[in-house]
Amino acid sequence: MIPEDIHWHRTAPPPPTCHKVQGDLTADVVIVGAGLTGLRTAITLAEAGVDTVVLDAEKIGFGSSGRSGGQCNPIWRATPDDLRKKFGAAQAERLIRTTLTAADDLFDDIRRYNVDCEAEQNGWIQAAHTRSAADDLRHLHAAWAEVGADIRVMSTAEAHQAVGSDAYDFALHHGKGGFVQPMALTRGYAKAAKAAGARLFEQAPAQKITQHGQKWQIETPQGIVTADQVILTTNAYTDDLWPGLRQTMLPMYSISLATAPLTPEQQASVLPGRKTISDTRLAIFYARYDAGNRLIFGCVGSNNSARTLGGVGRLLNGLHTVFPQLKGIEIECTWAGRIGVTQDMMPRMHEPAAGVLAGVGFSGRGIAMTSVMGRSLARKVLGGHNDDLPFPVSMIKPIPFHEVSRRMVPLMAPSMSLKDRASVVWDRMTPAASKKET
Repeated sequence: MIPEDIHWHRTAPPPPTCHKVQGDLTADVVIVGAGLTGLRTAITLAEAGVDTVVLDAEKIGFGSSGRSGGQCNPIWRATPDDLRKKFGAAQAERLIRTTLTAADDLFDDIRRYNVDCEAEQNGWIQAAHTRSAADDLRHLHAAWAEVGADIRVMSTAEAHQAVGSDAYDFALHHGKGGFVQPMALTRGYAKAAKAAGARLFEQAPAQKITQHGQKWQIETPQGIVTADQVILTTNAYTDDLWPGLRQTMLPMYSISLATAPLTPEQQASVLPGRKTISDTRLAIFYARYDAGNRLIFGCVGSNNSARTLGGVGRLLNGLHTVFPQLKGIEIECTWAGRIGVTQDMMPRMHEPAAGVLAGVGFSGRGIAMTSVMGRSLARKVLGGHNDDLPFPVSMIKPIPFHEVSRRMVPLMAPSMSLKDRASVVWDRMTPAASKKET
């Protein structure tokens, strides 16, 4: 049986030394959640001289930040026009401008803080699994190219060569995309935050939040943290600390496998340019290399185990569908992690009360956009006006019938996989005359 073991935990540099809460603490700002968002927020605040405490219920990077695929996919599923209709022209333009630089800003941060996280910015291939999906990608390309995104259409031959597979006849190339070792990035941010003066505490679950005059108090089993400002950055691992916040997202699951290191011959035939790839399936397939030349391949799962409801089978079927030349390769491990998914697949920056902020809901775009959110949350605390922020600041609005939808989540992955198979069969059955060669 393939072992379940989070690959990134095996290969990341060691974390910085953190402490446990022992007695009561005071700070200017307390951040709940020591993942990418919370730690990137802490870096900017600590650099500005703000006394910052970061609490995590588990270890640094326990959640999505240490489990994701680690791909930097820096374009929304929505078009710029979609964003303008949703947020209004001024807010949308700020978000568009920030989106266009998000990937470069991330890799600049990695260099600035000397983070050892296997970062490679070689581009991202966004591949269509059917002709209908290809039409959607053409529309996405035209819309984002118009505002200056580094995005282009690949020819069929180029797509086959770049992927190392004839599974996709149409693809977009995003030149700013890339990948990181996500746990290494998280630990690198933790080291940078600590070096700037932030205090990091692990195994300190926030159990209760209360207001006392102009101050806020976070109760942990070991003591109380009192601060002027609270920032909640728990994303898909959000509990009921703040009423309604958990209900703004559904906890979808990403499952992944790591192959044995590929031989030079295999590397020449599988993503030979070491680009990342993700496709347009509902139960999305994605792949990239790690620094040890293992192929990391993922799709959508059902819960915190990759084995649930045929998850490992979906992973292997997907791997062999896209890369049949890897049939028989050793699989070193599989793992799973939650993704916080909002109804419109866009992050949320909430201000549910004076002195309380939250940044959650990255919906599969977390590697690039958690850093954007972290900088934005810090800017807000440091006095930035809402009209200067890339994300709109909103009140909390729970998803209707959230509990019913949450209970259905385990069934969504196999259901989406069935729909994906049906879409491929339909695509093959329909006349090919409409197929567009580019």
